[in-house]
Amino acid sequence: MINIMWQDIFTAISLYLILEGMIPFINPNGFRSFVTRMSGFSDNNLRMIGFISMIIGLVLLFFVRG
Repeated sequence: MINIMWQDIFTAISLYLILEGMIPFINPNGFRSFVTRMSGFSDNNLRMIGFISMIIGLVLLFFVRG
């Protein structure tokens, strides 16, 4: 049971890294521009973006695994 849990965790991390790596690989200039714009956001804006991203991820996980 525990072995399966770790396998799921590493699978999720692997998929995350693949998806995150695709963005700068496909469009490096667009990614650089995006990161530059994001660096100008306030801490509260970045926290809100992170919070919304987590909520969307939880809802998606609920529907996929539910």
